[in-house]
Amino acid sequence: MASFMHSPSLQSLKVYPGGHSFSSGRVYRTRILEKNTPCIVSACTPKLHKDLPLASPEVGMLLDNVKWDDKGLAVAIAQNVDTGAILMQGFVNRDALATTISSRKATFYSRSRSQLWTKGESSMNFINIHDVFLDCDRDSIIYLGTPDGPTCHTGAETCYYTSAFDFLKNSQVGESKMALTTLYSLESTISQRKAELAEPQIGKPSWTKRLLTDDKLLCSKIREEADELCRTLEEKEDKSRTASEMADVLYHAMVLLGLRGVKAEEVLQVLRQRFSQSGVEEKESRKP
Repeated sequence: MASFMHSPSLQSLKVYPGGHSFSSGRVYRTRILEKNTPCIVSACTPKLHKDLPLASPEVGMLLDNVKWDDKGLAVAIAQNVDTGAILMQGFVNRDALATTISSRKATFYSRSRSQLWTKGESSMNFINIHDVFLDCDRDSIIYLGTPDGPTCHTGAETCYYTSAFDFLKNSQVGESKMALTTLYSLESTISQRKAELAEPQIGKPSWTKRLLTDDKLLCSKIREEADELCRTLEEKEDKSRTASEMADVLYHAMVLLGLRGVKAEEVLQVLRQRFSQSGVEEKESRKP
């Protein structure tokens, strides 16, 4: 559910909680240079030295490990740490990457203006960096972060809102379509069904609309599906059955979130904040 991936082709530019910090040069060098080392792109907030100077040996070592092109540039892709949405793509040089690491704001290099620019410097819609990753060839970079607002200059949430398949069907298509992952496609559909409740009902309402208009039915279904999920463990049922029951729990819980006006992203933000503390600490921190 959370925005994390596991890939043998990704290598971390730095190490997040539970690993080594920038101050460990030897371990850091090994971490960067090892090829085909599986690592998890974590959605937690790394404990990076915020006062790390741009000219520090550690940053210099990192920059030396990037495979810059003949113009001293590399592609950088900004991704939402919670939703997994690809926000935008730009180019970076050594200074842009070093500035991003130091400021924790996504910074790029403008080829047309030949200067650095920080996303949000005029719109205030910054992308706050949680982690930075290199691909296996060290010539492509991911900025994993949280956007303060719409990323695209058009006002769209991301710069990727045109479906190639929709375009092939109709080159005049003008409707924006977000590149949503499965969880957010479900959230979008539930939101659409909720909006349709204000329109005159024609025919039998969908199951989602029934749930949205009957709190008692919705809560009873969540409890029922949660019980069935637990029984797959208690009765040692097949894994596919567990996946199926979890899908039912997730769907009905998402309807409740939609009804309450709570975004899945807000839930994932709460989960991310809990990554750096124990379950006991988290429970003790909750309000009575």
